[in-house]
Amino acid sequence: MATTATPMGAEPVNTLSASGSYTGKVRHLKIASAYDTAIFYGDFVKVVAAGTIEKAAVTTSVVAGTIGIFVGCSYTDPSTSQLTFNQTFPADTAASDIMAYVVDDPKLVFQMQGDEAIAQTGLGNNVSAVSTAGSTTIGRSKNALDGGSIATTNTLPLRIVEFVDGPTSSVGDTYTDCLVTYLPLSHAGSIATTNTLPLRIVEFVDGPTSSVGDTYTDCLVTYLPLSHAYETKLGV
Repeated sequence: MATTATPMGAEPVNTLSASGSYTGKVRHLKIASAYDTAIFYGDFVKVVAAGTIEKAAVTTSVVAGTIGIFVGCSYTDPSTSQLTFNQTFPADTAASDIMAYVVDDPKLVFQMQGDEAIAQTGLGNNVSAVSTAGSTTIGRSKNALDGGSIATTNTLPLRIVEFVDGPTSSVGDTYTDCLVTYLPLSHAGSIATTNTLPLRIVEFVDGPTSSVGDTYTDCLVTYLPLSHAYETKLGV
């Protein structure tokens, strides 16, 4: 039974996409050198104007640029000069190669714990989150669902789509474990910011033969919402 408060942030578990299968794939996105805020496994992150990733304090409303869930990073440790893999980004780390691993599926389903009991009637409703500093002991986010915020309000950022119901968790537990997804327009990938352009850059090809800012930069792109015929109600 989920009778102890053990918030772990957002844990990716599934997807609502047409493929029906969650593979755990991540996007590699840059964090600015010496960024001054720690990011923990399970934190929401956003893309900022500089084209880098920062922590997104998702609470009662949509945070502009929210792109997904942070599940780790790599960087050259400034103390050891060794390539380091970490499920936490330590604040103020100074390195030119910091790369966040982000699960950026706009239709992602992720597990979060409520900060109080959430009844069966919460299913299908919208909910806000409690954003707080993560645990430096285990490297995990401590974000949770705000059980008192459940409503049909369409400005809330998340929606409950299922409960974790099994040997160690039941609907209505003191700290209910829920499966949630982004509310439409809560994820940057579902918003057309300049909606006359057809494509969006989601990542750069950064490796031995290609780098960000090259004279002819190699990019990974996707369709902008409504740029693909299957995302509109119009005939072809």
